[in-house]
Amino acid sequence: MGSLDVAPWVWVVVGIVVVVLLVVFLVTGRRRQALEQKRDESNREKAAEMRRKAEEVELDASEKEARASRARADAEQAQVDAARLKQEAEQKAGDARSLRDEVARQTEKANAIDPDVREDMGRDADAGLGADRDARLDARQAEARPGETQPGGVRSRGDVDGDGDGYPDADAHTDPAQAEELRRRRERADRDTPRSGI
Repeated sequence: MGSLDVAPWVWVVVGIVVVVLLVVFLVTGRRRQALEQKRDESNREKAAEMRRKAEEVELDASEKEARASRARADAEQAQVDAARLKQEAEQKAGDARSLRDEVARQTEKANAIDPDVREDMGRDADAGLGADRDARLDARQAEARPGETQPGGVRSRGDVDGDGDGYPDADAHTDPAQAEELRRRRERADRDTPRSGI
């Protein structure tokens, strides 16, 4: 009978242990579940933060693309403006050339009707013709004979230097070739007909 009395106490202890284990298991399960919920909530917050950052990056990328598009449009507009300015510059340069040509034409017309300018131009032309005429005259005079007189006892026109030889001095001319030619002719003439008094 004593052993029978002990057996229920053993069952009671076993029951208590089982209940304690069940309570511990339940408490541990709830704690684990709370930890998992806390971890899930943290992960949700991290995921939401990552999504916000991704959205911000997407917005920045869209903004940069919009700025790039505007920069390309500005560059194209600048090229169009530069081409237009170049065209305007060429047109203005052409206008300036036309104006200069018109000024030159007007100046020529004014010079054509201005008597002072015509006289100056005539003097310049006469000076050129006079130099040619003097050269031809000198050549003719160099061929004249020394001592030759014109009717009335006037000395020959070739005797322009007054030395009586009928030839102008070679050093009186500015053209060296012409002066040399005159000197040679005078020497030939002197050899052919010596001067009077020699």
